[in-house]
Amino acid sequence: MTISPAQTLREAGDAVLDAVVRADAPVAGVVAMVTDREGTVYEGAAGARRLGGGDPMTPDTVFALFSTTKAVTATAALQLVEEGRLDLDAPARLHLPEIGELRVLDGFDDDGSPRTRPPKRDITTRHLLTHTAGFGYDFFNEHYNRLATEHGQPSVITASRACLRTPLLFDPGERWEYGSNVDWAGQVVEAVTGERLGDVFAARVFEPLGMRDTTFHLDDRLRARAATMHARGADGSLSPMDGWELTPDPEVHMGGHGLYGTVGDYLRFIRMWLADGRGEHGVVLRPETVEMAVQNHLGDLKVTALPGVIPALSNDAEFFPGVSKSWSLPFMVNDEPAPTGRPAGALGWAGLGNLYYWIDRTNGVGGFWATQVLPFGDATSFGGYLEFETAAYRALTADPDPPGTRS
Repeated sequence: MTISPAQTLREAGDAVLDAVVRADAPVAGVVAMVTDREGTVYEGAAGARRLGGGDPMTPDTVFALFSTTKAVTATAALQLVEEGRLDLDAPARLHLPEIGELRVLDGFDDDGSPRTRPPKRDITTRHLLTHTAGFGYDFFNEHYNRLATEHGQPSVITASRACLRTPLLFDPGERWEYGSNVDWAGQVVEAVTGERLGDVFAARVFEPLGMRDTTFHLDDRLRARAATMHARGADGSLSPMDGWELTPDPEVHMGGHGLYGTVGDYLRFIRMWLADGRGEHGVVLRPETVEMAVQNHLGDLKVTALPGVIPALSNDAEFFPGVSKSWSLPFMVNDEPAPTGRPAGALGWAGLGNLYYWIDRTNGVGGFWATQVLPFGDATSFGGYLEFETAAYRALTADPDPPGTRS
């Protein structure tokens, strides 16, 4: 009897999902899917939406998507570039005067007061999309954490205008630092269109892709299917964070982290990038825009590891240590083949609640793994995701030995 790749993927994927809910330090539940250019080729769910709860994890479970939001914001910006309404290399202050008022943090005085200076150059939308504008996050940067703890800088989780008005960590264009850059890019999109970011997404991205369960506002219909966030204790135990939600009525639609949605919806978004911008109900981006966007836009700069500065929110984290990584306009790019089987030039990223995805345009395959666990870089969830991606490549290439060894 010949075993098909689909059957192999089903067996391998189910085994990985089952393992992470039965591990010594388990996740409560997980949903994972794989797609090719035409449609979903694997769909799996295991565990429960809440540890100790009665609702099983199902493919239509709703997740806080965190930073997987960023690529959607980049897509909306690229649409405006296509229309001639946005120049990636023009100063962003032409659309947002307030971003031109920000200064560079130049250390702290003896009394602890932040010392700032004017930036050497303007921030552009390209800087924002490539995380080279100078913004950071307090859970990945000690200086931002000090601004929060000593000077009351609001967290990005507040989704307020005040949370965006942070000093820059360096002059725009000088290095890569992961942070609130794409939240500002979302504000550029709003300024150009004259609409709230959620409305732009709904009409210009979600509708042509058939994404009906993705939104900045968690209503009762979606809340009924939402997974509970869980906190990992120092002893490995998992505790439900009952009542935890992203800001329900945000002052700012945060283009860097604010969406809720399902794995199936996000797979439609991944499939659009595999299919040169085509969606189920229309074209989202032109093929030439897609091809341009997915190239390395960092030049000689590189993506670096993420240091976990606030232990409750993130561990130290890095995709594929030792593998050179760049950034396109919406995604991280691995410059070299990854140990999972992902080829050089493939795309991917993640979300704070331990959500991970990849997009392999060379082989026409991508996938998404979703849990709701803090801190980021959770050993069980992140390790399970890497096993899942490895299993997908092994199954889809019908090769019993994946290329490389998972690190």
